[in-house]
Amino acid sequence: MIRSRQRALALVAVVASVTLVLAGCVSWFRAPEPERTSTPTGEQVAPELERFYAQQLVWAGCGDGMQCTTATAPLDWANPSAGDIDLALVRQPATGERLGSLLVNPGGPGGSGYDFIQDSVDYATSARLQQHYDIVGFDPRGVGHSSAISCYDDPAELDEFIYDIIPGAIGSDAWISAVEASNAAFGAACLEHTGPLLQFVDTVSAARDLDLLRATLGDTKLNYLGYSYGTFLGATYADLYPQKTGHLVLDGALDPATSDFDVTLTQAMGFESAFRAYLTDCLTRDDCPFTGTVEGALARTSDLLNQLSADPIAAEDGRMLGASAMFIAIILPLYNRDNWMYLDQLFAETFEGGTRIAFLLADSYNDRNEDGSYSTNSTEAFIGINCLDYVSDSSLESMRADAAVLAEKAPLFGPWMSYGGTSCASWPFPGTRERGPIAAAGSGDILVIGTTNDPATPYVWAQNMAAQLENGHLITYTGEGHTAYNKSNSCVNDAVDDYFIDDRVPESDPQC
Repeated sequence: MIRSRQRALALVAVVASVTLVLAGCVSWFRAPEPERTSTPTGEQVAPELERFYAQQLVWAGCGDGMQCTTATAPLDWANPSAGDIDLALVRQPATGERLGSLLVNPGGPGGSGYDFIQDSVDYATSARLQQHYDIVGFDPRGVGHSSAISCYDDPAELDEFIYDIIPGAIGSDAWISAVEASNAAFGAACLEHTGPLLQFVDTVSAARDLDLLRATLGDTKLNYLGYSYGTFLGATYADLYPQKTGHLVLDGALDPATSDFDVTLTQAMGFESAFRAYLTDCLTRDDCPFTGTVEGALARTSDLLNQLSADPIAAEDGRMLGASAMFIAIILPLYNRDNWMYLDQLFAETFEGGTRIAFLLADSYNDRNEDGSYSTNSTEAFIGINCLDYVSDSSLESMRADAAVLAEKAPLFGPWMSYGGTSCASWPFPGTRERGPIAAAGSGDILVIGTTNDPATPYVWAQNMAAQLENGHLITYTGEGHTAYNKSNSCVNDAVDDYFIDDRVPESDPQC
């Protein structure tokens, strides 16, 4: 369920229908820059990697002062002669005294850093950082504009995988059988359409790509800003290349040592906490679609999800609004407190039997366009990367036991986040690593930011990651929403900007 910081921007796609405005998401027009060529560092690497590390990136203007290019990386880092892949980059050159390049990842896995920077550079970074750094967005392997995972030719087939109603009660033998068959067919389709790349989209490979990009950009050390899953990518890089860490900021951190089940449980409790906060606020307003108490509103929401599970509502386009799509529609606005107002519209309409807002929100989360096409491959990449990143030992018995705990600890959302172990059970390739702490011994100072009521990456994960890293420093933001930098307060922003620009590390957690 962890998705990128772009989920906080996802509602922009439905602005025409819901009239959402997010301040600072579009940069001012800047005159196009002429072509430039990046000079690689020229550092010594293994002979079989020289042609990759020595490549010169030629940048061409691609609108609004942005420059774009493509880098080449080995398909398989363990066998660099096995083939090449493309990595797409976009950058906004520094507007003042340049300190280097700053690579930005919005998370996911599957989020497009290319689109994030090209479309929303002012949301991703402050004006101070833009003055001193070339802000570089990149799509990791398997994602978006880079050599990407593809699973279907017809978007209607992806619709079927995402939105079709699974028959049977959740956890029943019939339901499990249907889910496993659906996931197995999806994995087979991804392998058929993607080919050998599907085996090599893991985070360790992406971190090695990150080092390649650092060198080809001409930076001796990596400067990096990672959100959500991007924190895991950044920490993985620091563990692989501790001596090459420059300035790394990890916002909305994951805990790499947390088990599959604990990830789901903590996140389910996080979304439930955020939903309680929304209901507490909602019930103070006259236009709230709920009445009475928070507990009563939670019960009504649970009844709605159960009703949709048993009797989905048909939409005008023929899709059926079931509990799964409704759950996605509920959690999307919880990523950002500014979007809570759309929960009002969602519940007001759905209580009356409507589906328009629910599908607008679910489609926005899944990057589905109004015409039925998909603007990104975020769903395919999210599953493909996650299935490779960790070994899963889930069994039907353990999943049923875990489902009982989820229902107890997060009664509203827990049942709809159960049985995640079915996702990768039939994936074409096995997981590549075991869960465990990342220390990045010998790295430079790394800032880790956690928001106290972040529903997607709960605060305890930031605490854990900062403690695991040998040189981790925690910055706490007391508030709501997913991630904090450049969207919370000056305390967080100044700590990050001072670190990147002045090499200043907080002496202790500033408790923002």
